Amino acid sequence: MKLNTLISKNYKKKMRVGRGIGSTKGKTCGSGMKGQKSRSGVSIKSFEGGQMPLYRRLPKRGFNSMSQKKKITAIINLSNIQQIFIKKQKISNEKINLDFLQKNKFINKKYSKLKLLGSGDLKQKFDIELNAISKSAKEKIEKLGGKVTLIK
Repeated sequence: MKLNTLISKNYKKKMRVGRGIGSTKGKTCGSGMKGQKSRSGVSIKSFEGGQMPLYRRLPKRGFNSMSQKKKITAIINLSNIQQIFIKKQKISNEKINLDFLQKNKFINKKYSKLKLLGSGDLKQKFDIELNAISKSAKEKIEKLGGKVTLIK
């Protein structure tokens, strides 16, 4: 005995709707008389009689593909780096990069890239590792004898 050879007799014959008065499902085919539900092509699946539907009452949550693709860039100015030098004296021998700035809580951890802009003046030379830099910032760092390393 196999599952495909079993025959079940516990089923009703499917009703053929709209085949004359004698078939018990003729004329209106069990939809009754008039009204929205008797018309063809009208569905009231999530309609709750004017009450705010359940799918609109519940909060929306779940996967958002845009948040996965977006890489947020932290933008920092030379003036900000100069302020970092004023606050911490031991930086001069270390290389400044995104991890260093995040570890010392100068930049939020949500950022995955770092860009340096050239507004402000520098008084100390330093080495920096970043993803993007403006021309003016690069010139100012190299004028003092610093080194700029670009990461892709």
